[in-house]
Amino acid sequence: MQILTITENNMEIGYVGLGGMGHAMASNLISKGHTLRVWNRSPGKAADLVAQGATLVEHPGQAAAGDGIVFTMVADDAALEQVVGGPDGIAARLGPGGIHVSMSTVSPETTQRIAALHAERGAAFVAAPVFGRPTAAAAAMLFILVAGEAGARDKVLPLLETMGQRVFPLGDDPVAASIVKLSGNFMIMGVIEAMAEAATLCEKYGVERSAMMDVMTQSIFATPLYVNYGKLIAQHDYANPGFKLSLGFKDANLVMAAARKAHVPMPLASMMHDRFLSALAKDRGELDWTAAALNVSEDAGLRS
Repeated sequence: MQILTITENNMEIGYVGLGGMGHAMASNLISKGHTLRVWNRSPGKAADLVAQGATLVEHPGQAAAGDGIVFTMVADDAALEQVVGGPDGIAARLGPGGIHVSMSTVSPETTQRIAALHAERGAAFVAAPVFGRPTAAAAAMLFILVAGEAGARDKVLPLLETMGQRVFPLGDDPVAASIVKLSGNFMIMGVIEAMAEAATLCEKYGVERSAMMDVMTQSIFATPLYVNYGKLIAQHDYANPGFKLSLGFKDANLVMAAARKAHVPMPLASMMHDRFLSALAKDRGELDWTAAALNVSEDAGLRS
């Protein structure tokens, strides 16, 4: 986990998390002329940002000014709670007038806990998870969801627009952004499964997977999601993950937990949970989450 701080109009702005997504967004902010202070548990990952003018700090909490803005983009709920509430976390430094913007995909419960933690100190919490892979982040083409107190949303909107092609406001409750993000990731899981099954069916009948996918993605499914994921599934090209299968499993768990709490049957979510679990058992957690398609081929006797 890493933290960076931007200064804009004498306001301290922090950014926590320089993984594939966060690093790309940080680089975009630098390219727009923002001055960054950065912290990284593995300092080497921030080296190119430092070379561009960023300053490395010693502790995560040093990123947060009392009335500043702090963005977080970390892997999961536990990581978010650590960087916020840990001994060197941002909650202790962010006070009245401060805003925390979480761009991670986390559970509604974690979103509520973090919001309450900040509210105790007079700070605002905004949930702003994103749709898009690292290439989209690098090109500032993310779709960003945003929910939280209206004044805080308005204050961070220009910065969100720097990082994405469109921002979708979802009201005052941060949980709304979290649950819409989980719903979207669930729909992507269904797309992965449907494309994998269709490609496998065609392959069993002697039609090349790539030929089938070309037809679909150049006709009735000519959208970036089908085009980009379809190519990976057609070629079984999973070695360079834009989103790791282990994270897909994490999100499947979050979807199922949210569904259980709301008493919403989601049989497809349950199936995808088991699909990812089977892939993890085969040591595929570090592959792209589209590698769940390998299990489909194996079930059909095409791979061993």
